[in-house]
Amino acid sequence: MHTFAYARVSTTAQTTENQIKEIEDRGYTPDTIYQDVISGKVPTAKRQEFSKLIDTVQRMKGEKRLIVSKLDRLGRDAADILQTVRALEDLGCKVLVLQLGELDLTSTAGKLVLSTLSAVAEMERDILIERTQAGLSRARSQGKTLGRPNVTDEQTRQNIRHLLTDGKSVSAIARQHGISRQTVMRIRDDLKD
Repeated sequence: MHTFAYARVSTTAQTTENQIKEIEDRGYTPDTIYQDVISGKVPTAKRQEFSKLIDTVQRMKGEKRLIVSKLDRLGRDAADILQTVRALEDLGCKVLVLQLGELDLTSTAGKLVLSTLSAVAEMERDILIERTQAGLSRARSQGKTLGRPNVTDEQTRQNIRHLLTDGKSVSAIARQHGISRQTVMRIRDDLKD
């Protein structure tokens, strides 16, 4: 049987080592390990390493299985996870999730569990987004300023506008004021408007 492992993290500050170790600690020796550094919100079809995995599974003959440590490594969108599992099933590849007791998501019981868990996960994500939006709206209604604080005050911005109209370069102004070129360009763009 051909065994593949898939691990995913969202940022380069994270590592897939624990996921791979968990798979190996359960007694699986993957023939190939695919690892992506990408958000779980990105569909599997748009992930570079997962696309390579699909290509390999298509070419392989015989029994195949994909091992993932947790369901959310496949994705965070219920519809995408279901579509991914169906595509792998159509290619003759089982999908085992260690978090679910090594449940094969391509089995009848696995499909039921997957549908339920995916729907709950998606609902939790939607509730979190709603709460975040409500909190932001409340903060705005209370007059709180959101986002990054300004690095320049009005007097400095006025000085920068004068320097720009006098023809001084963006880089020179940024160095003079100890700010980024991007900040100077934003002030310049506001001046144009």
